[in-house]
Amino acid sequence: MTDLIHFEDLQPGTTFALGPKHVTRDEIIEFANEYDPQPMHIDEKAGEASILGGLAASGWHTCSMMMRMIYDAYVSRAAGEGAPGIEFVTWKRPVLAGDTLTGKSEVLEMRRSASRPQIGIVRFRTTLENQRGETLYESEHPVMIRVRNPEAAA
Repeated sequence: MTDLIHFEDLQPGTTFALGPKHVTRDEIIEFANEYDPQPMHIDEKAGEASILGGLAASGWHTCSMMMRMIYDAYVSRAAGEGAPGIEFVTWKRPVLAGDTLTGKSEVLEMRRSASRPQIGIVRFRTTLENQRGETLYESEHPVMIRVRNPEAAA
């Protein structure tokens, strides 16, 4: 196994590619039936009649897919300690059945934790696009990543 990604291994501008992730009709309906059963997420005709223009993934489903994509891209390989929250999420366009998602997660800034010197806080900006290059999703979120050598000067 490769060494884990630590705080020191990152810098502003570091980018991780996300995807591809193909979104199916069945997974949209399954997620929506469990967590967000609004008509445009569970019924194709209702989705087509809505302003979304088709059977659309719930925004929370989109967030869940993003989480899986960042897990696969870097979280699974990081000396991570979780995240203290999300600063913002915007759903710019709907994720429709049949879309293929790709994107990137980029380091915006980094700092050492004042109260926990063994932890670094890395703020990422994540975007997802569909197969037409349309931006569907944007978020900014801090991630706590262990420092390889906490004794080193900050």
